[in-house]
Amino acid sequence: MKSSKRWLSIGLALTLMAVSAPSAYAGPGGSVDAWLTTADQTSLLTKQAPLQFSNDSGSNPTTIDIIPGLTYQTVDGFGAAITGSSAYLINKKMSPGQREALLNDLFTEKGINIGFVRHTIGASDYSVDANGNAGSYTYDDVASGTDYPLNHFSIAKDADVTSVLRAILDKNRSLKVLGSPWTAPPWMKSGTPTYNGGSLNGIPNVYTSYADYFVKYINAYKNAGIPIWGITVQNEPEHSTASYPSMSMGAAEQASFIKNYLGPAFKRSGLSTKIIAFDHNWDIGVNYASTVLGDSGASAYTDGTAFHCYGGSPSAMMTVHNAFPSKNIYFTECSGGEWSTDFGNNLSWNMSNLLIGSPRNWAKTVLLWNMALDPKGGPTNGGCTNCRGVVTIDPNNGKVTKNVEYYVIGHASKFVAPGAVRIDSTNFDGNVENVAYRNPDGSHVLIAANVSSASKTFKVRMNSQSFTYTLPAKSAVTFKWKSSPGRDGRSGPGLDSGTPTGAAESGEVIE
Repeated sequence: MKSSKRWLSIGLALTLMAVSAPSAYAGPGGSVDAWLTTADQTSLLTKQAPLQFSNDSGSNPTTIDIIPGLTYQTVDGFGAAITGSSAYLINKKMSPGQREALLNDLFTEKGINIGFVRHTIGASDYSVDANGNAGSYTYDDVASGTDYPLNHFSIAKDADVTSVLRAILDKNRSLKVLGSPWTAPPWMKSGTPTYNGGSLNGIPNVYTSYADYFVKYINAYKNAGIPIWGITVQNEPEHSTASYPSMSMGAAEQASFIKNYLGPAFKRSGLSTKIIAFDHNWDIGVNYASTVLGDSGASAYTDGTAFHCYGGSPSAMMTVHNAFPSKNIYFTECSGGEWSTDFGNNLSWNMSNLLIGSPRNWAKTVLLWNMALDPKGGPTNGGCTNCRGVVTIDPNNGKVTKNVEYYVIGHASKFVAPGAVRIDSTNFDGNVENVAYRNPDGSHVLIAANVSSASKTFKVRMNSQSFTYTLPAKSAVTFKWKSSPGRDGRSGPGLDSGTPTGAAESGEVIE
């Protein structure tokens, strides 16, 4: 007990040093690089003239104080989904030179350096056959009857997806891939077999076989040269529709499936692939997550929960984090579309809710929906008829158009490295919203968005040094600066290292 008290006292002392002794920090010094995107599109992730930290003076009511000693979650990455439709356009509607240029732009340091992608396990509402026609499938389809041993299992219909993912991995070996199923094989469902809608037949043989289906998928992709970092158990489990591949899976059923079938199957197979629950909208996530993570058996196998943007607000993720601080939070889907075409409004909404709002509510990833679609928002397999990809590919000539979503993701993916830690920064809701990080190399990044309708001048202050910047309305900027000369940004226990990340992630540091 005495030893425990001693370490508790040391930990408390280090935390207090980090919070109350900013004068102990060394100033950041040096220049600050900035990249700007404006509502009028005169700047599109355009590098600006360097800024300079100097000794802080004067006052500004909008002062963003950065405290590198207060740390939150680590970053896994930013990106979008390589759906079947995206893969088809990239693989079949671009010349080799066009494809090479696009993948370099999206996935290397020459461009926005995306490091995380999602893909659909089997078909989704954006899946096509080899000719680009709408096509639904799973990895174990049979003409009639059942196939509990999964003798017909094959990922052959994912040929375009696996080809594109391998090409991306050739450019970025640290790429993380997240798989999400829209539906189980129809023969596993209750009633008349269908891809579109319904639910699993609740018998043990089905659950056992479906757990094995995930194991086979992970191993098949590994054999294809594509390691699967994690899976979500079911895409949008509270939405079942006859319009496109989908399947409902209530929270209690998901908890039981993870606890009794999926988790044990992964364990038996020696898989380290992460199991992530929910994968649906903010507004219905708290109760669902509480049911799954509140089940100790399911929680033992569950890494965390994933969220979408189509209802509610990012604060739901904070609520789940506070209730289950040892579990991770991921943001995994949001799509732009022709329902909103104003560049500045889209930029501001996405920055406020996704690139800033989601990490400030503990998300370790920010992923958009389709990486690429055609000018008509397709090809589709049911579902959304006017969605927009991160880029648009013209199937007639392979020409690429970068949409607002490209710049949204780029403001983070190009500058915030996997393994970066979010650090504390003063936020101004509805004004200059922001999020800050320290990269593994010790460099610092601040992403800021002026979501108001007027230009804003604000100060950025760190370690008693500051700079001032004026950001136009509905615009975004990313700042990046190196750590102090001769240092790596961490001055030792209790100083730049600040509150231990584990303590922050356990909920002891809450905004």
